[in-house]
Amino acid sequence: MKPLGPIPAGWDAIDGVLAVAGKPVTAWVEEAGGTPLFVYSADLIRRRVAALRAAMPERLALHYAVKANPFRPVLELFAGLVDGFDIASGGELAMVGAAGIAPGLVSFAGPGKRDAELEAAIDCGVTLNLESEGEAARAIAIAGRLGKVPRLAIRVNPDFDLKGSGMKMGGGAKPFGVDAERVPALVRQVIASGAEWRGFHIFAGSQALDAEAIAETQAQTIALAARLARESDAPVPHCNLGGGLGIPYFPNETPVDAALVGERLAEQFARLPDVLRDTAFCIELGRYLVGEAGVYLARIVDRKLSHGEVFLVTDGGLHHQLAASGNFGTVVRRNYPVAIATRFGAGVEEEASIVGCLCTPLDKLAEKGGFPHAEVGDLVAVFCAGAYGATASPAAFLGQGPAREMLV
Repeated sequence: MKPLGPIPAGWDAIDGVLAVAGKPVTAWVEEAGGTPLFVYSADLIRRRVAALRAAMPERLALHYAVKANPFRPVLELFAGLVDGFDIASGGELAMVGAAGIAPGLVSFAGPGKRDAELEAAIDCGVTLNLESEGEAARAIAIAGRLGKVPRLAIRVNPDFDLKGSGMKMGGGAKPFGVDAERVPALVRQVIASGAEWRGFHIFAGSQALDAEAIAETQAQTIALAARLARESDAPVPHCNLGGGLGIPYFPNETPVDAALVGERLAEQFARLPDVLRDTAFCIELGRYLVGEAGVYLARIVDRKLSHGEVFLVTDGGLHHQLAASGNFGTVVRRNYPVAIATRFGAGVEEEASIVGCLCTPLDKLAEKGGFPHAEVGDLVAVFCAGAYGATASPAAFLGQGPAREMLV
């Protein structure tokens, strides 16, 4: 048998059925009108934010990275929990606007911003994290045409990355941000243009579980911000330290020690260089805040044997859970935390592979895992589904369409 990933803490059962918000998932499926279904727990999100605030220095603001999960009820929930929002497209700008989030709380990063996106962001007062000198020139020109004062920060491509991160966003040639050595000249250009100078966005990597590595990267980031401030001869009103905190998806992975990260960051804040004394700092997190608060539910529609192996065929699949299928950047396929939701907590009785309904051998939600005996009609639960699921998967593939979503 191939091991399954660790089921996150906080999930309950009622009469042997996985439960969320005091109700078995069977009831939520009925209320939603069927499967496949993403269910997000508001209580688990609130608990995660509260625990993170308790672990981090009081000076540090928390931002939510909208790309992790832009479901409108989730955005509306975070509006009362975090201090800011980070977006990466004009589409996400419209989403945060529809959720009633004030533009002054929003920053916009990402390479390849179109002129229409820059115009919309400048017009409503969102902070632009500039990714290049060319983007800066376009933004300044657009602001001049609009008669607006743009709010401009610079995304820095640092000369280091986050060790052990699942996705490296800095160090070496990157499409993200302005190389550190070119930043001071651009800072002076932005300030000379009359724009509102907002500071730096420095994101070195994400999905790391090593607290010491995260703390080291944050220290390097603060040192880089101070050096760039001195070389630019300009203050740093705001510094986004990026994210980095990951969640365990696979066997033998353990949660990041957020308390240690917070402790090390507090030490950094206690000895900030003078040039950063008045700087406001934040971290932006998506997956860490919402990932473990979501579960993907699919119904078993067929049970079959092939050459002695059991296959549980569901009405879901990789078109909603691309990452769980192993097709979202992993080199070696490993199993996510997966369970039979309607036999939750029951012992292992058989080895089975859980697959989706697509006509491709890539459509696997769990491969040769140990499960209780399951039959047609049982529900399968894929955990850690709160981030990069519904909107990061090819929902239109083979005409299957999107899954239902609900925040409970």
